[in-house]
Amino acid sequence: MEGLNKIEGLLNRLGIAASYTGFSYAVFAVEQCLGQKDKLLMVTKRLYPEIAKQYRTNWKAVERNIRTVSNIAWRQNQHLLEELAHRPLKRRPSATEFLSILTLSLRSEPQAILTSGQSGS
Repeated sequence: MEGLNKIEGLLNRLGIAASYTGFSYAVFAVEQCLGQKDKLLMVTKRLYPEIAKQYRTNWKAVERNIRTVSNIAWRQNQHLLEELAHRPLKRRPSATEFLSILTLSLRSEPQAILTSGQSGS
């Protein structure tokens, strides 16, 4: 449960509200990727179908909704997204890149990510 709270908190800090369908999909995806490193490989063939099955939808809807929350994060808190990616981003990350940024940042520096940039927001 603690891992879910960290993922949800990070998405909230990126400006993504839980009311977006992609929020739940992204939480589930990152949770799966944190548990199994190879989930970030073959995302459209393995991860998106798994999420679609869990939420009774299709993989294209999963990708579209995660892309939507990636767009929101890009617009709402590009600075934090770049901080998580450890590099400047010249364009909005794809849905897969977004999941990768979240997963790798939580895997490598979970405590630092949760506390950095929290100045009176």
